[in-house]
Amino acid sequence: MNHFEYRDGVLHAEDLPLTAIAEAVGTPVYVYSRATLERHAQVFAQALSILPKVHIAFAIKANPNLAVLRVMQREGFGADVVSGGELARALAAGMPAADIVFSGVGKQHHEMIDGLVAGIGQFNLESEEEGFELAAIAAARGLTAACALRVNPDVDARTHAKISTGKAENKFGVPIDRAAAIYARLAALPGLNMRGIAVHIGSQLNSLEPFEEAFAKVGALIAELRVMGQSVTHADLGGGLGVTYKAGEEFPTPEAYAAMVASATKGWDVTLMFEPGRVICGNAGVLLTRVVRVKRSSNQVPFMVVDAAMNDLARPAMYGAWHDFDAVQPSGQRMTAHIVGPICETGDTFAMDRETDALVAGDLAVFRTAGAYGATMASSYNSRGFVPEVMVDGEKWAVVADRILPAAISAAERVPDWLD
Repeated sequence: MNHFEYRDGVLHAEDLPLTAIAEAVGTPVYVYSRATLERHAQVFAQALSILPKVHIAFAIKANPNLAVLRVMQREGFGADVVSGGELARALAAGMPAADIVFSGVGKQHHEMIDGLVAGIGQFNLESEEEGFELAAIAAARGLTAACALRVNPDVDARTHAKISTGKAENKFGVPIDRAAAIYARLAALPGLNMRGIAVHIGSQLNSLEPFEEAFAKVGALIAELRVMGQSVTHADLGGGLGVTYKAGEEFPTPEAYAAMVASATKGWDVTLMFEPGRVICGNAGVLLTRVVRVKRSSNQVPFMVVDAAMNDLARPAMYGAWHDFDAVQPSGQRMTAHIVGPICETGDTFAMDRETDALVAGDLAVFRTAGAYGATMASSYNSRGFVPEVMVDGEKWAVVADRILPAAISAAERVPDWLD
């Protein structure tokens, strides 16, 4: 469920017509619903309440906007971060350092220091080499880093290749058949408190079976470690639960996911950690855009050119991803169109041969399910700047990220004297 619905023929975000935002802020613009964010967070947490010990850390990479993070903080979520910048955002949003998990394969020296100094709750180590480095940094400062070792279970998540993270050829984690020995070596190092195992096999999963396969391997590893005399008190099961991008699609519910986890982890006696991202914020946002013109240069399907582009919403160009596209004020008439942006690349295509509401120049439309991996993946390609972000709360709304104009970007550049 989301709070983007038609009222009197106009698409609203909660109680606010999207036409009002377009008039005040311009387009393109991301629009988030606070009510949807809160509801999705509460549904996910409630589903997991059947488990004995749970920690939920919102995957900041999905949507790092500070207002979104504040909503997550108010719902009791911690943060899963993958950079020093995301760590700073989590802290700025009021998330307790003890509830922050630092993941990612490329943690740099200064980022490890930042995490240690902040007192974060856990580092998810992606390699033995990373563990040695973190141990040295922590020990030199008289600190101890609580850590989980991320394993690669070699499980096919059956998702897009670019967001699959649990197969042997993916860069994430250590091979699960080597994990016990690596864990034991790292546990012997001063500066580290090895306390758990982490796994994350991919994003946008449409089946629970890959999760079950991966968790079975993790359970066997935990048992092996305990036989070896190692302590395992935490298991980070990552995220990955998919959401509906195309009307009519069905994905496992949080309740079904929680029931599967309860069965798969029975007897583990650990704190189970989760890193939801897309499942919380995906359907909580739309990208509001305006039609520039409809290009009818032949008897073929026309090109509907909108003012949003691949630099604003990269998923269709990067993954061939589908986003439902709907008029803000539908006339009831339909058309088939290629929906494209103004970037000078053929890849700037949102949809081909899409049946959609009939639109003309100046009409407003939305790309739905744009609350995750939308604004956060934007660029300034073609010197277009960055689109603003708005959050709606009932009839109230606020710009929660300003539009960054091309002039502001070029103002940060300079031409050296020796080029004159």
